[in-house]
Amino acid sequence: MTLKIHIDDGGAPYEQVRAQIAEQARSGVLPVGYRLPTVRGLAESLGLAANTVAKAYRALETDGVIETRGRNGTFVAAAGSAAEREASAAAQAYAERVRRLGLTEEQASAAVRDALRAAYDG
Repeated sequence: MTLKIHIDDGGAPYEQVRAQIAEQARSGVLPVGYRLPTVRGLAESLGLAANTVAKAYRALETDGVIETRGRNGTFVAAAGSAAEREASAAAQAYAERVRRLGLTEEQASAAVRDALRAAYDG
């Protein structure tokens, strides 16, 4: 696992850790079942506070990217399918909500396109 933290970028270090691990897990660079370093070990290797790495790990666990197995460690989860199921459930809830609000399919799609553009393009 290779992570590079850029303090000068203005991005929060925990978010950089979270995003890089998530991307490596989703791309297969970190395979399902890969054991991640301990919070303390990764923090030391990156020159970060342990709380920073712990915050990233908590966010990754919430997103279903990693799973903690108590004293056995933290591992890359089978996140692809879990993430897709969660996205599908969120999309279904959104579709039902906008229909109840009386939006047309085009209006609902435009709202999604705008939100995705804002989320991915910054």
